[in-house]
Amino acid sequence: MLSYLHAFHAGNFADVHKHAALTLAVRMMQAKSSAIACFDTHAGSASYDLAGERALKTGEAAAGIQKVWPLRAELHSDDWQAVLAGLAAGEGNDGQLASYPGSPRWFLRYLREQDTLTAFELHPAEGETLGQWAAGHSRVKVFQEDGLKGLLRHLPPRQPRLLVLTDPSYEIKSDYEEVANTLARAWQKCRHGVYLIWYPILAGFPHKRLKDAVSEGPVRKVLCSEVALNRAPQRGMSGSGVLVVNPPWGFDTRLAEMMDAVSGDRCLGLSSNSSWLVPE
Repeated sequence: MLSYLHAFHAGNFADVHKHAALTLAVRMMQAKSSAIACFDTHAGSASYDLAGERALKTGEAAAGIQKVWPLRAELHSDDWQAVLAGLAAGEGNDGQLASYPGSPRWFLRYLREQDTLTAFELHPAEGETLGQWAAGHSRVKVFQEDGLKGLLRHLPPRQPRLLVLTDPSYEIKSDYEEVANTLARAWQKCRHGVYLIWYPILAGFPHKRLKDAVSEGPVRKVLCSEVALNRAPQRGMSGSGVLVVNPPWGFDTRLAEMMDAVSGDRCLGLSSNSSWLVPE
């Protein structure tokens, strides 16, 4: 299925959660100088127009990142300041954000000379846009193919460390099991890698199939961070989850503090929790 376009959802509360986790993971891993091979299995576009027809149709950014941006002076932690610095270039003349970076651009912001990014996107139009953007960046490679299969083909990487982001749309119900299966196979190829698996929390809780499959599988040391809207909509996502395999030491506390800082009704109107799905 190639109908999903993230432009309708860019900058929503789930993106805030996911990209906070991604940014934190990258920065913490870079405390060591050794090279990191970064992989983005469902990369989408490099950036999104928040003033465009698609974003305005859903209004999800207005209830997401556009709630966070006006409070930037109050978000004093280095972890939040790193995220906000990545958003600054998208500020419009009205003080709101006119554009929002997709995950490839978040990765690129932190790539060092020794790091690389391999991005996959199956959607033809999205893949073409992504490829055009990547053409100007020598450390970024784009493949228009299934990112789960592509990831397995590229593992283990030549670099000593690995960071993977996997965030399909889950429009296909089998994606939950396929993601869990791919994670298990990837982990067996590269057990020291840091893997971030994002998932939506929807009515009926289909994400439980993903969590059950991971908890029953071979992968160890899996952190689960979830946020839930205090006023859940009648349709669509009521929450967002991120599984983090091999999180850097202290990652759990720092991500929880980041999400707590934007959870109140003045901002995103969330409740958040963090726990170990699978211990070491």
